[in-house]
Amino acid sequence: MAKKVGVSEATVSRVLNGKPGVSDATREAVLTALDVLGYERPTQLRGDRGRLVGLVLPELQNPIFPAFAEVVGGALAQQGFTSVLCTRTVGGVSEADYVDLLLQQHVSGMVFAGGLYAQGDASHSHYERVLERKLPIVLVNAAVEHLGFPQVSCDDVAASEIALAHLLALGHTQVALLLGPPDHVPSQRKLAAFRAYARANGVELPADHVEHTMFSLEGGHAAAARMVRRGITGIVCASDVLALGAIRAARRAGLSVPDDVSVIGYDDSALMNCTDPPLTTVRQPIDAMGRAAVELLVAQIDAAVVPGDELLFEPELVVRASTAPAPRKV
Repeated sequence: MAKKVGVSEATVSRVLNGKPGVSDATREAVLTALDVLGYERPTQLRGDRGRLVGLVLPELQNPIFPAFAEVVGGALAQQGFTSVLCTRTVGGVSEADYVDLLLQQHVSGMVFAGGLYAQGDASHSHYERVLERKLPIVLVNAAVEHLGFPQVSCDDVAASEIALAHLLALGHTQVALLLGPPDHVPSQRKLAAFRAYARANGVELPADHVEHTMFSLEGGHAAAARMVRRGITGIVCASDVLALGAIRAARRAGLSVPDDVSVIGYDDSALMNCTDPPLTTVRQPIDAMGRAAVELLVAQIDAAVVPGDELLFEPELVVRASTAPAPRKV
């Protein structure tokens, strides 16, 4: 590299270690040569190139993810960073591919939401590559335990408890839980909390009162259709999109929401107050979580020691018109 730029090895060393005594022009020439030759910039110099931060999301169809991207992008801009939005597509660019692309762009850090880190059976090798490079990372919501990145999460235990408490207060005893895939860590947490709270309140939760499906309207519809055939009167869902699928399934079965079946969502994403009926849901505090994620990331970029802990944020039950007292037995 010194030969390419036409400077001494000592000068290159001073640039790479952020030492004084080098002109701006020489420093820029060395950094440019570093990029051209395909070397990775040292951690303390990554911010010198565009101050980019990768924001990796699973999709944009679920309105909770655009809302989160807006919060994080705004908070990053206030700190002088530009977010690079990366969304996975079926048969397209994978999360691992995006990680490689972002590393090639020498981003200052990455924020992941709804990623493969939350799935126990998925490959996590791309996270391990980032971990080896000591690149600042923050994960949003629960992750598998061995990664060790800082996390910002909504409290899944509290979410399950307040949703079930609402149904029990309305007199429902035939309750069910509609979750994401079995290896999905937030869903696992919700299920454990739901079972414990039901047991503590004398309510049975048979195995067929729990359904796992993909996070989609169609997945929610298919799973909820099985539930309503079993006589379930109260369904707690792990996302608003699943809840909309459950409402559709109840109506296709000739039932009324909420007169025959009560449905509770999770997220309180955009326009849930405009659905028919307006959706009762558990709100994630997206604004607070997004700002906290950016604060943790920027602290790492500034070389502060940030432990790989999980910050838990309290959810809030938003009662609208998709829940009502349990139907009377005839």
